[in-house]
Amino acid sequence: MSASSLSWDQAVLQPPVCDAWKEIMEGAAYQLASCVVLLGYMGGSGIFGSLYIFGLLAPGYLCYALWGWLSACGLDIFVWNMLLVFACLLQLAHLAYRLRKDTIPEEFDLLYKTMYLPLQVPLEVYKEIVKCCEEQVQSLVRDQNYAVEGKTPIDRLSLLLSGRVRVSQDGQFLHYVFPYQFLDSPEWESLRPSEEGTFQVTLTAETDCSFITWPRKKLYLLLRKDRYVARLFSSHLGYDISEKLYSLNEKLFAKFGLRFDIRLPSLYHSCLGRFC
Repeated sequence: MSASSLSWDQAVLQPPVCDAWKEIMEGAAYQLASCVVLLGYMGGSGIFGSLYIFGLLAPGYLCYALWGWLSACGLDIFVWNMLLVFACLLQLAHLAYRLRKDTIPEEFDLLYKTMYLPLQVPLEVYKEIVKCCEEQVQSLVRDQNYAVEGKTPIDRLSLLLSGRVRVSQDGQFLHYVFPYQFLDSPEWESLRPSEEGTFQVTLTAETDCSFITWPRKKLYLLLRKDRYVARLFSSHLGYDISEKLYSLNEKLFAKFGLRFDIRLPSLYHSCLGRFC
């Protein structure tokens, strides 16, 4: 065997024994580095846990590098720890890029927490829905019409984010649309994808409003492509229409003192025909 092999075997099988321990401890830089690295390895999982880990490991390894340069006087200690500092900084830059890429505008973030997070909708699916509306928030000023009965074509689906919209027919008030309700869910459900039509009601902003809108053709393509999104919109639209029907039922009760069962098909279609 070569001398290098013998020295390697001796180092593994017969390691040298310390003759005596140092009477003095290492400097403050080494102790600080050890504490910071220990805290760094207590981080959790996920992107924020990784930010915590690498955010503490970088200064910890930097302290080790300073200790190796100033106290231990070891070039290898300094170089290796500086490489580790550089690796941690690269990881932090990558995590920051991912975090910025995954960030969505405030209005869409609030919409996700209000409507989609309770249903445990994955964020990636929600981003596809937001992408379909081009991540644009539109606005209505007070007394501005969103749709005029008999004139405005049904070519989109919109969701109110803020404000209040009044729905009327022939000048008669029907009901209000409040935040996180669809502006035109009855109109959307009243037409097949190949059909065209116009609004049978007028929608007017009572306050300054903001809303998002999905173009009809673009949304139909998304619903046809993704069955999960299609079921999601179906449940939201069904709930929204039922809320509008119940609001009409309450109006009839206030006017005539009678509460009708809107589950009856004839009454359902009669009510639906009055505001869609």
